Amino acid sequence: MTPEETAVGSAQTVSRLTSNFMIDMDTFVFAATKGFEDIDFYFAGRGGPLGEVDADVVTAALTFFNPETVRKAWENSAGVMSRAEAASTFAGCASTWADGHLADDALDWGQLGDLATQVVDAASPASAPLFAAWRTLPVPEDPKHRAVHQLNALRELRMARHGAAVVASGIDVADAVQHNTPYMMGIYGWPERELDADLGTRWDQAEALTNVATAADYAVLSEADAEQFVTLCLAASAAID
Repeated sequence: MTPEETAVGSAQTVSRLTSNFMIDMDTFVFAATKGFEDIDFYFAGRGGPLGEVDADVVTAALTFFNPETVRKAWENSAGVMSRAEAASTFAGCASTWADGHLADDALDWGQLGDLATQVVDAASPASAPLFAAWRTLPVPEDPKHRAVHQLNALRELRMARHGAAVVASGIDVADAVQHNTPYMMGIYGWPERELDADLGTRWDQAEALTNVATAADYAVLSEADAEQFVTLCLAASAAID
């Protein structure tokens, strides 16, 4: 399996699996017990590894959110807990979600974690600040928790590659959200707008560029390991309860 085939074959799992813990109702309920309001914990936790930075830095790293939305949540959450604690708590929610939604015997979580770690450790952090920041967090020892933690690192890596590809393709980030996930426009803080007729073509170009960039990240895997990684990724997605 080539690196680009690996990038394409793992994309759905890498892009979507760990997003489940971020939007899970139990995560929001837990965050509320800590003093967070609305979806502020999402920004505090996901951006937390960046440290005590200005909201514009978080916006730059997240790429697709309205800067005003990010600033409001970032500043509202500042007094709840430190950025480092928010990041650690957010990572803990990933493990909690995994325990509740991914069966221990669904696949070899240890092997998935090992393969993901190979990519995480070798990948260039260039233009991927959230990936670089997440990579500094302690990695859980439990095999399933470790796999999910490292898959989230790969998610931040792919999202960074994708954000750069979208911008390089000349797509406005708000248009990108409306084209790909129109039902999320409010969450991202954008009003609906009329899209250019050629946006679909440019979006496909951005997706292709994303896979080219991500392929370089997966080149560290042997052909056999790459095939196994994709197989385990698909099994992990299928295991979500």
